[in-house]
Amino acid sequence: MFVTQWAYAEKADKDKPINIESDKMTADDLKKISYFDGHVVMTQGTIRLTGEHVIVTEDKTTGFKHATAFGDPVTFRQKKEASDQWVDGVAQHVEYDEKIGRVELFDKAIVRQDKDEIKGNYLSYDLNSEFLQAEGKSKNNGPTPKGRVHMIFKPEDNKASAPASTATPTNTQTKPTIPTPKLKIDSDTTP
Repeated sequence: MFVTQWAYAEKADKDKPINIESDKMTADDLKKISYFDGHVVMTQGTIRLTGEHVIVTEDKTTGFKHATAFGDPVTFRQKKEASDQWVDGVAQHVEYDEKIGRVELFDKAIVRQDKDEIKGNYLSYDLNSEFLQAEGKSKNNGPTPKGRVHMIFKPEDNKASAPASTATPTNTQTKPTIPTPKLKIDSDTTP
């Protein structure tokens, strides 16, 4: 299992309406369940979820929505707070819980932010705190393939150069600048 903290997500997303487009839709008003099939695109603010089949259930008391998406692949995207950067995810099965602000990605899951990439059979991503958890094994019921989450620290490009100094150093050694590492995680499972 791997856990990391990323930059904050767009806070206004949770206050936006959920919009869904698809080729076909059926709904059961009594059970508060809607079924969307064919090129489904669900948006809520900067959040975007796409898949071939999406089931949306509504909590009868609070009105919060829960979406279950299937596809080959399902994609997820959200803009980071006060930034032009995005968090992107891809998997075979995605669960989005509006009430608690969490996205769970199952089977061949990948989440990317800037140059960082995390792969595993299960990824859980908290949209409010951007807390990410990765596991190599599957969280689905049934056989759990053995997998691992691998970490690779990728250094940032160090393009800023230090200003030239006019003073002559006297018998002092300068320490080299060490770039800040970026995190990259790969899983044994190939998406």
